[in-house]
Amino acid sequence: MKISSSLNENIKILKKTLPIDKSFDIVNREWTIGNTKANFVFIDGFTKDQIMLFIMNKLQSIDIDNVNIDVIKTLLKNGIPYIEVSTFSDFEDMKPAVLSGNTALFIDGQSKGILLDVREYPVRGPQEPDLEKVTRGSRDGLVETIIFNTALIRRRLRDPNLIFELTTVGSQSKTDVAISYIDSAVDHDFLEQLKKQLDEIKTNSLIMGEKTLEELLIKKKWFNPLPQVRFTERPDVVAAHLLEGHIAIIVDNSPSVMLLPVTIFHFTQHAEDYYQNPMVGTYLRWVRFICMISSMVISPLWLYLVYNPKLLPEALKFIGPSKVGHIPLFLQFILLEIGLDTLRLASIHTPNSLSTSLGIIGGLILSEFAVKVGWFTPETILYMAIAAIGTFATPSIEFAMAIRIFRLFILIMTGAFKNIGFFISLAVVCTIICTTKSFANQSYLWPLIPFKRDALLNILFRKPIVEIKNSKKE
Repeated sequence: MKISSSLNENIKILKKTLPIDKSFDIVNREWTIGNTKANFVFIDGFTKDQIMLFIMNKLQSIDIDNVNIDVIKTLLKNGIPYIEVSTFSDFEDMKPAVLSGNTALFIDGQSKGILLDVREYPVRGPQEPDLEKVTRGSRDGLVETIIFNTALIRRRLRDPNLIFELTTVGSQSKTDVAISYIDSAVDHDFLEQLKKQLDEIKTNSLIMGEKTLEELLIKKKWFNPLPQVRFTERPDVVAAHLLEGHIAIIVDNSPSVMLLPVTIFHFTQHAEDYYQNPMVGTYLRWVRFICMISSMVISPLWLYLVYNPKLLPEALKFIGPSKVGHIPLFLQFILLEIGLDTLRLASIHTPNSLSTSLGIIGGLILSEFAVKVGWFTPETILYMAIAAIGTFATPSIEFAMAIRIFRLFILIMTGAFKNIGFFISLAVVCTIICTTKSFANQSYLWPLIPFKRDALLNILFRKPIVEIKNSKKE
């Protein structure tokens, strides 16, 4: 609906458009600019009070009656001492702007209104994210305010080709979503496909932020736990991926940024690798590879070898319990898996001051008594502890959970069908990994499939930055 030149008519429409009389936080403030009536509409709590008082004080001293030319144009040029101002001529344009924190100004006799972007969202400090800590490096992390996140990224990339395109998703939430990329490095066909998919999304809201957006963008099969986008809360990681040609999707109200397209190897790398020298970074990377692989196969492999003791060489005859106990080994591993996840869930809901006590009770006391009672053998607890440590060493929590699901599947198949179950489950897991596609149907195993020697060597070995740049140029 178009803005009327009558202020009274605009106020009537305004009260029908917004629940001004019902919702206490929507403020409708009548005002006078010179001898002309005006009206402010804004959300209490989103507005910078001092700036608004300054603007209103300046406006009150202007005599609009003596302005012979376009009043709105005059106010924008000379009357409003503020940078972020714009106009609107339709209530449909005004409504989402006000609900997102802008202040709307209506002036009697004018068929246009003015939007003042004097927003100030509640925000926490950009402290280091808990999931991606480093021993050396920057300590700032992304926050829940989109404009702060773009500033943290822009601070690291002062490139005029760095673009932040803003759109909204959600018919009710109208959530701001920024698509970030470097224009000279990005794949523009992929970029256009992503924009098209974002435009086609039909949903009420992004209630869980970027995670909801991921599920709307990527139509994956329910039985495939592998993540197909990477999430990070570190602005330096976002900047590094943008330089490589990736696209970052920043969702307002979320401290995580979605990076795409990615491959399986992106979930094996961590910022710590690059904050150490190349030799140390390579060592840490290989330790992580070993931990991730062992966390998926060590407990099912041990169970398989226990079922087939003849396969063990003489030096490894010690593998396997001398006494099984009251519960079959297969069920012991399943119970331990459930127990670990229960302990993890309990730690999430436990206050920090009690988390140490929870770890002692869950990890030491319960396991010790469980062995004495005869529920578990010491070896099952040992191998499950190794698998758990390997899972925690995985940089991406989404990829770590996928490894856990695969491990549980292999355990169940091995326990139920013995030898054939072990090999069939391994074949199923390998098939899922090989057939998974990244966003836009790109290879999930690149640079292994299709094979790119230099790119694969850069993943296996943490090379000096100069060598990586030179190999890209070639």
